[in-house]
Amino acid sequence: MTHYAIEVENLGKRYRIGRAPWQTRGSTSLLRKVLSPFNYLLSTLREPEADEILWALQGVSFNVAQGEVIGIIGRNGAGKSTLLKILSRITEPTQGRAIVHGRVGSLLEVGTGFHPELTGRENIYLSGAILGMKRVEIERKFDEIVAFAGVARFLDTPVKRYSSGMYVRLAFAVAAHLEPEVLLVDEVLAVGDAAFQKKCLGKMEDVASEGRTVLFVSHNMIAVQNLCQRVVWLDGGQLRAQGTTADVLGKYLSVTFAAVAEQVWYEPQTAPGNEKVRLHRIAIRPAGGVPGDPISMSMPLLVEVLYWNMVPQARLHVCLHVYNEQQIIAFTTNSNETDPITQDNPLPVGLLRSVCHIPANFLNSGAHRIVLLILENGLKIIFRHEEALQFEVLELDERPGAWYGKEPGAVRPRLNWTTDLMIAEKMP
Repeated sequence: MTHYAIEVENLGKRYRIGRAPWQTRGSTSLLRKVLSPFNYLLSTLREPEADEILWALQGVSFNVAQGEVIGIIGRNGAGKSTLLKILSRITEPTQGRAIVHGRVGSLLEVGTGFHPELTGRENIYLSGAILGMKRVEIERKFDEIVAFAGVARFLDTPVKRYSSGMYVRLAFAVAAHLEPEVLLVDEVLAVGDAAFQKKCLGKMEDVASEGRTVLFVSHNMIAVQNLCQRVVWLDGGQLRAQGTTADVLGKYLSVTFAAVAEQVWYEPQTAPGNEKVRLHRIAIRPAGGVPGDPISMSMPLLVEVLYWNMVPQARLHVCLHVYNEQQIIAFTTNSNETDPITQDNPLPVGLLRSVCHIPANFLNSGAHRIVLLILENGLKIIFRHEEALQFEVLELDERPGAWYGKEPGAVRPRLNWTTDLMIAEKMP
């Protein structure tokens, strides 16, 4: 029999959206202030109209086994934080029920309980108490919290004098050293610099390896992929899908990153760019095909960039950053590496076309996006187009062997292998 740490059954949360303040034509500000409390009372007593109702969650059901690590994903406004607030008992559901077995620790808003006038030392005790830690527990972990945050030198300084990075490091360090049976985490890895985010991720891995139940909300797909065994996908307050991490992430990313195989701007005056350069067209297609054709791993690809050079004798070149679905840069490429025209040569004013050739059997399957950069004099970025192209690479060829899952890696080149018999021996 499976022992569940969390049971969510037909969970719903309804909010009432406020309307614009009531106004009388020609009314004075004094009259509005006098009537405001009465108008508010009347609006709360009457039944809300349909356009005043918002379901942040509706009909959500799932179970989490003890010791399981579950990722909660979805766009902004999907209901992820509302779900965690209900499980943390911060707010009550409108319908359904959510049962949590065991002590709950919540990392929902880093810095909750900090007082700016108190020192770092005092805030460790204050925040720890608010989060449910006993004084003996805080004292036992005090040195570990300070070391994790890296603020030992400023421990007796009021936190109002801390930098924003120091503040969030100390706040996370306190919250991360809770020892509950169920841990609810909401996008805490978005705080701090890259080194501290890596330390946070390591701490989350430690918590997961200790067999505690974790619900992890994040837009960081790499963290979700590394930490979580299963994923729940919320969309518009409803349960869109749940299942293994690989399956649900694949579905989510294929919907989130809709294909954009071509973008065209016909007039330089309205095209993206500046006084030096303007885009005319950017497209990706299979060699011999057209933009929008399906792209498979075995196809060579062409990325075409057409742009107007606005400055005589400008030295420009095109750079592409190609990201995979985990938002890892699969590779970067520059036209001035192999293109003799843009290798430090002055370019005439007019419409230029640069083409990048991507070989077959190079990119891995999955969703990709391209960031376009145009550089001047080999170094200075003069234009950057963040969402230039988005496309899906499909695996359509038969694969030898019995493994048919997605292979890991940002790229998946088909490299040449050879095997030679070095010594012929008779086997016993």
